[in-house]
Amino acid sequence: MINKQRGHNMLWKLIQKELKKQGMTAYRLSKITGLSQNTLQNYKHGHEPSFSNVVKIADALGVSLDEFRSDKKNG
Repeated sequence: MINKQRGHNMLWKLIQKELKKQGMTAYRLSKITGLSQNTLQNYKHGHEPSFSNVVKIADALGVSLDEFRSDKKNG
């Protein structure tokens, strides 16, 4: 379970990196995606997002789903 949680926390770190890059807040992301701020906070704390919510986030950020792959090398 810890590894799973760590993986989802990594997803949140990738989301935060993209938010920062675009100058977007988590609040704005919640408005664009229709996801509540509580839902985004849950992801920040390691809860697993549904595939459809990952798609919403990727679309809102204008990035490929590939950007959120856990096995992708981020250099």
